[in-house]
Amino acid sequence: MITIQRVTKAVGKHLSRLVLALRYRAGAKRSRHCPACHHDVVGWYRYGDEREWGCPHCNASPRERLMHALLDLDVIAIPKDAAILHCAPNETSLVHRFRAGAGDYVPADFDPSRYPLPDIRQLDLMALDDEGRFDVIYASHVMEHVPDDAQVLRNIRRALKPGGEAWLIVPLWQKASEDGPADLSPRERERRFGQWDHVRQYGRDFADRIRAAGLAVDLIDTSGIPTAMVRHMALGDTLFRARRTG
Repeated sequence: MITIQRVTKAVGKHLSRLVLALRYRAGAKRSRHCPACHHDVVGWYRYGDEREWGCPHCNASPRERLMHALLDLDVIAIPKDAAILHCAPNETSLVHRFRAGAGDYVPADFDPSRYPLPDIRQLDLMALDDEGRFDVIYASHVMEHVPDDAQVLRNIRRALKPGGEAWLIVPLWQKASEDGPADLSPRERERRFGQWDHVRQYGRDFADRIRAAGLAVDLIDTSGIPTAMVRHMALGDTLFRARRTG
């Protein structure tokens, strides 16, 4: 669906990429670093309200860069020969990193035709029925799309091994989480939740919904990372690390 908001974001993105390319050709110092592609870059291109969003070399977003930083710092870890369910695997650098560390890597999406991965699986998280299979389930900007997040979180808990972790990232605002009615129009979803296909907007109380599904949860953001590193890599977003205990 084409909307004014999507067009505005796209125009801003391409204009800022052009500015970065001109600065690079003019010899600007590559003073920033992307932990996703390991390249030093002049800066980051804009996307919507995010002035430092994408890596001009690999397109990694702030949340993609955050995941690499957290893995590099051993804040989170991929167990040896892990079984990993990677939902909506559109972050290429994480596809490679997860696949390299996994014994059982499952990339999956509701619409697998969107991803150029030969082994991608069609998966509706509402119908996820694996039991005790996965060490890690990663879902970035997925939960705001599912019709019933309580059911999905219960399914995730069941699919994790005891001690397994779900790494969940969602768009956040400063208010409490808000769900829209099932008949909300795409235009109204975009107005209320920032994107036409989002059915809700989360606040940090998303953690309460995770706990209600029987999972322990920690919130991990940039506050525990040295400020200079956050600035150097333009890290952003919050990771909800949910654990199946017992």
